[in-house]
Amino acid sequence: MGGTGGAEKAGRPWRKPAVAAGLVAVVAAAFVVFDVQDAFREALAWIDRHGAAGMAAFVALYVLATVLFLPGSVLTLGAGAVFGLVQGAVVVSVASTLGATAAFLVGRYLARGWVARKVSGNDRFQAIDDAVAREGWKIVGLTRLSPVFPFNLLNYAYGLTRVSFRDYLLASWVGMMPGTVMYVYIGSLAGNLASLGTGAPAGPARWAIRILGLVATVGVTVYVTRIARAALAKRV
Repeated sequence: MGGTGGAEKAGRPWRKPAVAAGLVAVVAAAFVVFDVQDAFREALAWIDRHGAAGMAAFVALYVLATVLFLPGSVLTLGAGAVFGLVQGAVVVSVASTLGATAAFLVGRYLARGWVARKVSGNDRFQAIDDAVAREGWKIVGLTRLSPVFPFNLLNYAYGLTRVSFRDYLLASWVGMMPGTVMYVYIGSLAGNLASLGTGAPAGPARWAIRILGLVATVGVTVYVTRIARAALAKRV
């Protein structure tokens, strides 16, 4: 019976990808039907009233949002309004790192085999994988600094590369810190949850974010392109 069960499992390699695809579809449908940002604001109001329990709930909610590809800008801004700059930055840093780690592990251990089979003949992907494996923490850190690379998607994408878990964890934590502090600070300026918005801040802060994002984006593009080309040339 054990052999039959093993053969049945081996004959159904589509199960994990199918379950993952179904989950993504359900989340996408929920995002269309419900206003997730309003739901986050309501959750933040509850968190604000419940002290330490609210803080733990915030971390859990942030991790869940990260894994489910939900936009967390309101949560990051809301942390500033609810917890203040210092405490809010610490809480978001912990929550975002845990969320990024959870998504990375899901991508590496639940989806890597299936995706690897899909790209097995793609030399360019293999070259980039090699580059990330050699200098993983640099690539991870730079892409975390650039707003061009979507946070939630990166978490899963790095799970498909050969970057070590330690390099991914440390580089993600450090690379996300400047953006975390910036947006928590902006949220702390709002003073209350009702005045939080989802758009970019106005005035000097907006230009600071834009300039930082531009510099980081150019640096990431040049560096990643150079490393990837060298790895590809070596492989070919």
